[in-house]
Amino acid sequence: MSIEYLWTKNIKMPTFPSLKGTVNTDVLIIGGGMAGVLCALRLKEAGVDYVLAEGKTVGGGITKGTTAVLTAQHDTLYQDIVKKFGEEKARLYLKANLDAVNEFADLSKKIPCDFERKPSFMYTLYDSEKLDKEAKTLKRLGFNASFTRKTPLPFKVAGAVKFPEMAQFHPLKFLSNAVKGLNIYEHTFVNRLDKTTAYTKNGVINAKRIIVATHFPFINSHGFYFVKLYQRRSYVIAYENASDIGCTVDNFDKDGFYLRNYNGLLIIGGGTKRTGKGCGFETVSRFASQYYPKAKEKYRWANQDCESLDGIPYIGRYSASLPNVFVASGFNLWGMTTSLVASHILTDAVMGKENKYSEVFGTDRSSLTLQLFANLGSAVLELATPVTKRCSHMGCALKWNKQEHTWDCPCHGSRFDRDGNVIDNPAVKKGLV
Repeated sequence: MSIEYLWTKNIKMPTFPSLKGTVNTDVLIIGGGMAGVLCALRLKEAGVDYVLAEGKTVGGGITKGTTAVLTAQHDTLYQDIVKKFGEEKARLYLKANLDAVNEFADLSKKIPCDFERKPSFMYTLYDSEKLDKEAKTLKRLGFNASFTRKTPLPFKVAGAVKFPEMAQFHPLKFLSNAVKGLNIYEHTFVNRLDKTTAYTKNGVINAKRIIVATHFPFINSHGFYFVKLYQRRSYVIAYENASDIGCTVDNFDKDGFYLRNYNGLLIIGGGTKRTGKGCGFETVSRFASQYYPKAKEKYRWANQDCESLDGIPYIGRYSASLPNVFVASGFNLWGMTTSLVASHILTDAVMGKENKYSEVFGTDRSSLTLQLFANLGSAVLELATPVTKRCSHMGCALKWNKQEHTWDCPCHGSRFDRDGNVIDNPAVKKGLV
């Protein structure tokens, strides 16, 4: 079956002009996904002069492929955050994401988006002790999570943690309504920054401050995000004639699956692999065939996520050498709540305000982790691979993705169509060099 996105079905997104000439503004937002649009909404509400520049179309990148689950229950366990950063920062991380879920509930009252309250479960087939400890950690942090061995899934689990009152929504329905009246330029690809001046093919944007919300930061000469981040692709299939599980589900185990319902469909995701390291649709199909044998495939698509070194997103100043440029990236698999958290931290930053969550997500924390060396090792290996198709980002060997018909970079996750046009960044130039 060919690639078809569920969220783009029957959604007509508003269109915006492309930039021609020179524009001056107080704040430039680069990137028209969920994070960029939420920043624009907040700046507009605050009366701040801003421009949002989107390289293609609003919501047409990573946001259209999200499963749009809204929860504070993330793959980075709170017990691990406590161990690495202490209870106070773990409590702030939890509160930031709980606040984001509740704020989406408030926004949904004026921005139609099929918002629904649902509990979320994280289950394991093996390590019940780990998730029992997670539930106890959350109670200590002040949240009423619970450990259980009963879930709506059609198989037994060793254990699960239940988060009450989480949610889900339709991301493009939200964006299609949220962007009306915003100051946006589409098909305005920023290919270079000089301090706070942005250059595009047909114009220039002079700003006092810049927010980079491009999924993967594209300025290599600052911040070293090309070693602090890597990208993984996850594979999603939406099925008809499958049960309504009444919740959202994630699997703590390696190579696990995540599930939610929408409009009579059961959405199953999994088969997650580092970009350029294979395709996982068959893994999802086998899972569905085993546990939902009467289900019929309706849509399938893939999406990718930026993974940080320590499981916490990078939200804040781009680098010490770019004091007026700010960034949001490394959302791991939880881009929707994190986008809203980022909109608060970054809009406060560009307005010179303090934000109580900024220290949790700061971009200047230590990079010395095992994942750092794994990222470096992958880059060295791909740079040394003798092939003719190379990524325009940093020259790594590209891999042909047979199922999606794309050239994918295992180093940093850039993707290109068969002619070398950029699909996913950090590459900004035509590939296959």
